[in-house]
Amino acid sequence: MLLAAITAAMLFAVSANAGASLYVPYGSEALAEGAWNETWFPTALNGGNNNCKPSAAHPYPVVLVHATFADEGSNWVTLAPLLYNAGYCVYGFNYGQTILSGLLGSIDGLGNIERSGEELSSFVNKVLSKTGAKQVDMVGHSQGGMMPNYYLKFLGGASKVHTLIGLSPSNHGTTVSGLTTLIEKFPFASLLVPVFLEVIGAPALPQQESVSAFQKKLFSGGDTVAGPRYVVIQTTHDEVVTPYANAFLNGSAVTNITIQNQCPGDPVGHIGMFEDSPALQNVLNQLGSSPNSSFSATCSKYGLGL
Repeated sequence: MLLAAITAAMLFAVSANAGASLYVPYGSEALAEGAWNETWFPTALNGGNNNCKPSAAHPYPVVLVHATFADEGSNWVTLAPLLYNAGYCVYGFNYGQTILSGLLGSIDGLGNIERSGEELSSFVNKVLSKTGAKQVDMVGHSQGGMMPNYYLKFLGGASKVHTLIGLSPSNHGTTVSGLTTLIEKFPFASLLVPVFLEVIGAPALPQQESVSAFQKKLFSGGDTVAGPRYVVIQTTHDEVVTPYANAFLNGSAVTNITIQNQCPGDPVGHIGMFEDSPALQNVLNQLGSSPNSSFSATCSKYGLGL
């Protein structure tokens, strides 16, 4: 804990120097910093939320949308400083808080996803007002890559988002490796489990099941809407979004990327995508003004195999 505290203090000191290049943690360092922030600094965003204005080279501020059970402080310890060092204007926020959120630091992303979409809408409006930009780019992890689709489809977000990038997004939901199918074989379980999760303060969990009413509503009219570019970056080792191909979207404006097609030895799982260098290299490529369609990441600094 002491080491993590010293590291956090050093990172804060570096971020105070606007001209400095920020340290970008990977591996165990990213995990330790993420755990520390989750518990003590859930709104920490090293390299972001600094009243920045987008540059001519990168005209769209980047909004980071965290995963279920996470917050901006834990989810973006690697990507936020990486984007800052590349010259991007970065903003993040926390959403989906429920009665469970304060039990261990700040566990967010648990609330009703439709209401979380409204929180995202409000935050994007604030970012556009603060920066003077006409649109934002978005990068989301897990639920954070899926939930913005609700904003784009039902809350008028399509005209305000230039590119949406999902890291292992829970698009089309998950079977949780067959657990959902197993539960539904028991009488009344499909009714009782969502009610239980709603009561304890985690309605976002059953909403991310592939058979949920929310998923059917979200994609029944097609995967995309006109306007934004869509990018999905996924790992074949995803054990949360199952089958892993559920993350992918269909449409002419969609780019689906499988990390192991570039780096076959990358063991990264669903959780580890937040600090997987090949995945984040692809984020930087896709945020560029002219993404390289033949881009291949440098195969190093792999994320957690979880």
